[in-house]
Amino acid sequence: MTVAIIISAVIIILCVACSKVLYRFGVPTLVIFMVLGMLFGSDGIVGIPFDDYAIAEQLCTVGLIFIMFYGGFGTNWRVAKPVLGRSIWMSTLGVVLTAGILGVLCTLFLKTSLLEGLLLGAIVGSTDAASVFSILRSKKLNLKDGLASLLEIESGSNDPCAYMLTITILTLLSGSGAESVIQIVVCQIVFGLGVGAFISFVAMNILKRVSFEIEGLHSIFVVAIALLGYALADFFGGNGFLSVYIIGIVLGNSKIVHKRSLVNFFDGISWLMQIMLFFILGLLSFPSHLPAVLLDGTVISLLLILIARPVATFAILGWFRMPLKQLLFVSWTGLRGAASIVFAIFSVTRTGGMGNDLFHIVFYIALFSVSVQGTLVPFLAKKLGLVDDSKPVMKTFTDYYEDTGTQLLEHVLSPTDPWCGKSIIQADIPEEILIVMIKRGDEIVIPKGSTTLKQDDILVLSGNDIGRLVEPYTNSQTEKND
Repeated sequence: MTVAIIISAVIIILCVACSKVLYRFGVPTLVIFMVLGMLFGSDGIVGIPFDDYAIAEQLCTVGLIFIMFYGGFGTNWRVAKPVLGRSIWMSTLGVVLTAGILGVLCTLFLKTSLLEGLLLGAIVGSTDAASVFSILRSKKLNLKDGLASLLEIESGSNDPCAYMLTITILTLLSGSGAESVIQIVVCQIVFGLGVGAFISFVAMNILKRVSFEIEGLHSIFVVAIALLGYALADFFGGNGFLSVYIIGIVLGNSKIVHKRSLVNFFDGISWLMQIMLFFILGLLSFPSHLPAVLLDGTVISLLLILIARPVATFAILGWFRMPLKQLLFVSWTGLRGAASIVFAIFSVTRTGGMGNDLFHIVFYIALFSVSVQGTLVPFLAKKLGLVDDSKPVMKTFTDYYEDTGTQLLEHVLSPTDPWCGKSIIQADIPEEILIVMIKRGDEIVIPKGSTTLKQDDILVLSGNDIGRLVEPYTNSQTEKND
């Protein structure tokens, strides 16, 4: 037990240290953690024996739950609205078209059966958000015209669709009829959306009205909510990943208590899950098997990069009259990653690999994608003139990063102030405004979500352009730069 703990701690330290060194060179975390897993695996230097696909599936499922939850939780709904329609079409119809086109191409070029080709297309049909944004953030690249938000919503929400498509084709491969497939699809969508909406509504109202005595309990409560959302949807035959993503979006864009601490907590959990997931995938692989799938993997990768993804992108986003440069960039940034490999594990555990090394083919496709496509993403963004240097790249992806150059302002509550008499969580205070402190007579009150704002309270507010934000509430005094 002690040796296992030591090895686990060393692995995590190595992963973090390597990511720190290689991050600035634009190397995606996917590659870093997977390569370390390969070095520690059966064919690697350390030689840890691990080939249990069933255990890997369970561990990776837990990892994906938290990664997808945080993907929704960190999504800026206000920024995403202008590109929401395009993103949803790309994350649903785009996945179906990509899978279908690639399936047909695999049947033509690799002589697979149609269902086997479609299964492979479904497995690699989704894009990997972690790889795309690891590259953009490391190179400090912000994209123009809402492209970053479009890619964020698409890559964050297309995994449930790819998972549903994978399960559907596996059902057909098992010999089930059309009625079973229709039932599975309907249950996946209905119970995935329904459970996600119901759980998020209940959790949101609890978090708005209940302030636990210990702040850390809020994080534990939300962890339980994410797990419950997945498990309950899966229990009824729904899409658990879709449910978790819906819960993340709703809670992440609601005014709930201790929201900033929740963001920091789940950011750390998400990174831990990514390290675990990517490392396990590398550990499960056998590098000695990769030469056998080199030719097929390269052909499939090129068909996906040069034909399937571009055709799907142009077919969908062309209707929105997007400029050619943007269409080319979105086509190229469809990086394949961890989710595709996890779905390959699901397929292996249910079909035995269909007589070929499905896992290692998909593993190779993911490595080829992030190493070839990923390396050229910054170059292509600059070459096409899509880089926006007017604002920080981190601000594009989420609401929760702190701004520089903030201001402090004292705001006195009058009886007519809409905030007066309400708790902070109920006062509908803009998210750009942070209440730093409350002066109540000779008393200093530390603000919490449940704190009731009273007449003549002096609120010390912080934010960018704070005067403009508070102007509708007037009675502001003594503005000063921080």
